[in-house]
Amino acid sequence: MSALRQLGQTQQKLLRALLASPQGASVEMLCQSLNVTHNAVRQHLSALIAAGYVERGTARPTGGRPQARYLLLPAGRELFPRNYGLIASSILEHLYASAGKAGAQALLASTGQALGREAASRIEGESDAEIATRLAEQLDALGYEAATVKRDGETQVEAYNCVFHALARAHPDVCRFDLAFMEAATGRPIQHMECLLRGGHACRFRIGKPRTTGS
Repeated sequence: MSALRQLGQTQQKLLRALLASPQGASVEMLCQSLNVTHNAVRQHLSALIAAGYVERGTARPTGGRPQARYLLLPAGRELFPRNYGLIASSILEHLYASAGKAGAQALLASTGQALGREAASRIEGESDAEIATRLAEQLDALGYEAATVKRDGETQVEAYNCVFHALARAHPDVCRFDLAFMEAATGRPIQHMECLLRGGHACRFRIGKPRTTGS
């Protein structure tokens, strides 16, 4: 079930009304759209504001008493499902057909490398553990729900939410993006020790030693 559908029907309708009103909507406008009372709208707005989905904007003059406008925040917009997986899968299938398996793998790797190089300045540290911590933070910011763990006497990185999970089931080559990203970001070889797709409880990565010049 999507996050949006976990909310009540009235709150879902209210969020949809705000989605369709990029300049914001007043309580009066929402009452008319939802066919509910002012008090009900205000109660739902208070709950959605507390949840971080809606904010109260600047009041606008209406010829009478200025009316506050309520705006959908980015977190509220993210509640609406987006079928990225279907689109990405179609793109990959077209890429396999036009460039072949090797071409698709190369593109996934080069894309990961490019993004990894952009993140490299944020993944610095004097120790292996610090590098692992910075890498986990970057993966977590991308939605991987990542953290560091101690395994075999060293600090490794575990990701509990593969952002490509459904896509990777059909196209395992997608994992090349993750590995290329991490290797470019850290400047170190990465070993994929455990995988969610293969029944692991997480995707776990071992960070190797820095590469020597010319390797």
